[in-house]
Amino acid sequence: MENNERTRMLSLIHAATEGGVLRKLVLSKPHANDLAPRQNGKLCLRRGERVLVMESVFEGGRVAQKLISTTDLDEVLAPILAEYGQINLITSAGDAELRTSKKGKVTLIGGGLSLRLSGEVSDLARFDIPIDREKKHILQGNEPFLVALGISDKNGRVHDKRQAKFRQINRFLEYLENVYCHLPKSGWLTVFDLCCGKSYLSFAVYHYLHVIRGREVSLLGVDLKRDVIEDCERIASSCDFRGMRFICGDVRQAVPSGAPDLVMSLHACDIATDIVLETAVRLKARVILSTPCCHRYVSHHLACEPLAFAAQHPQLRGKLCEALTDALRILRLESAGYATMATELTDPENTPKNTLLRAVLRPDFDASGKEAAKKRQEYEQVRSFLLGNGTPAYPEEA
Repeated sequence: MENNERTRMLSLIHAATEGGVLRKLVLSKPHANDLAPRQNGKLCLRRGERVLVMESVFEGGRVAQKLISTTDLDEVLAPILAEYGQINLITSAGDAELRTSKKGKVTLIGGGLSLRLSGEVSDLARFDIPIDREKKHILQGNEPFLVALGISDKNGRVHDKRQAKFRQINRFLEYLENVYCHLPKSGWLTVFDLCCGKSYLSFAVYHYLHVIRGREVSLLGVDLKRDVIEDCERIASSCDFRGMRFICGDVRQAVPSGAPDLVMSLHACDIATDIVLETAVRLKARVILSTPCCHRYVSHHLACEPLAFAAQHPQLRGKLCEALTDALRILRLESAGYATMATELTDPENTPKNTLLRAVLRPDFDASGKEAAKKRQEYEQVRSFLLGNGTPAYPEEA
């Protein structure tokens, strides 16, 4: 069993490497030597070929790198994996973890990742960047809207304190680039940024679609704060972004009818994310990109005795309810016919509000079919399990 689980993990690493979707490989808890270095792996390109770069940091700060080609991966990496008690594989298709207990029991968590890696991965984020070369961003920093938003100075240099925001915007555009194939190939593109706030993403998405892709775009931003909306209108005018307009109001009433091509939101607080998602579902948006913020609703209404052992600890309750809330949202989207996944927006050190929900409407989904009924039943069962039958309706249905 031990060898089987390790072999499965090695296969996952190999598939993620060959597909270019491996973000990070972490080897920790060495078996024989507590002083052995923790190893981190990343995917890079060398002379156009993908290689796995394993980096070890030794005492005193010495760093050693080992480059492993895909052809040598199984032979070279297998004995290295055997030396560690915990192996974490992080990819844009999902994560997997291999654990070895003190008694030697080996457990693989996330083995289902193999199914996603064996399918089409062209729409997933790639991490194969050239060795010793800074990753090229979609935005350079000198775009006029970045200057108008205060992210860059007049010379196009990104302000030091805005570097994290700059990386976040670029990362979001990379995800947009990955789902661009699901948008109409011609004609106008309709985009809604709901609970848009200062509209950093609105301006970046408009620039990407209109300036870089050369498409005609109608982008609507909606938010409850009038002063924020007025600032957005001013910046759009100064950048000559004529396809952008902004409305002050509640997204449930302010959004026009008709199916948008893309609905997005950045850090819509608590149930505002649910309202955005339900609005997108109601309008049958082709693509949804949403980064949730706080997750108070489930925390306040959690009525699940089997989870009380964790929920009784305030520090753990927040993390638990964050995961449960986003998992429940994924079930809701899947029950409405969306192929959905949760992924990482930026590096965790940039912001703790780091999850991106990506949903693409399935053209083959039959809302009246057996699969739809099964998905809806699963969603209802999970909701009742977490919130109980006597609690208020989950917010997106209120």
